[in-house]
Parts: sequence; C-alpha cells; structure tokens
Amino acid sequence: MYELKTKFNDNSVIEFIENVESAKKREDAYRLLDIFTEATGYPAQMWGPSIIGFGAYHYKYESGHEGDAPLVGFSPRKAKISLYFATGDTKRDDLLKDFGKHTAGKACVYINKVADIDVDILTALIKQSILFLNEMYPEQ
Repeated sequence: MYELKTKFNDNSVIEFIENVESAKKREDAYRLLDIFTEATGYPAQMWGPSIIGFGAYHYKYESGHEGDAPLVGFSPRKAKISLYFATGDTKRDDLLKDFGKHTAGKACVYINKVADIDVDILTALIKQSILFLNEMYPEQ
C-alpha cells in the first residue's frame, strides 16, 4: 500500500530554514514564513523533510485514497522556491496573471526569489487557497 511521505512531524521549522545552504534562500524563507503566518493565522509546521505547512485538512478522493495535507505551504528548494496551494481552484489562475515572475504546476507555483513577485497577490493566493479548501472539505 502507498505510504504518504509528506506527513506532519515535530521537526523544527527554524532549524530547517537555518540549514538552507543559500543565504538568499534562507532570507526569503524567513520572509515567506512571516507572510504565510500572518495570512493564515496558523503556526508553521514541518510536513515531510522539506515542506513548511500552515493549517491542515483531510482529503478523500473518489478512488478511496485519503490523507492529510497542509492548507498551504512552501519549500525553499535548491533550484526554486515551491509555493503550495490547492489544486483545482480556478481563481488561482486569475491571481497568477499579475503575480510576477513564476512558473506553475498542478499544485505548486515556483519562484526564484520573493523580490520577483507581488507580495499582496501572494497573500491573496494564500487566503484564496484556504477558502477553496474549506469549501471543498467543510467537515474540518
């Protein structure tokens, strides 16, 4: 049976950020930590070895697959910074139009640095993602 790797754990968010090799990425990680904490009202928690998540929800797909995931999060990865938002939210694409320099996947938005993006739109993306997930999974 498939075992989900991205699980909540008690690892230290600050210790994780302090171990980010690039000083610039570390600085951006602290900035994102402040932005996500303020926008969500949730404390930062580690999910798996490298995702800093905020809040949580339980999902269950029609296939029967279910699990827990952070409402939103980010990870200061070596190549780019990954921002995690809800999948399937059509309002995300509208917000991303004026977001700044980024690329987007199904659930992730990738940026090089915080200076490349509009922080107000980032805050809107965070809040919209949480709103969308709370509507999709109201029994939280």
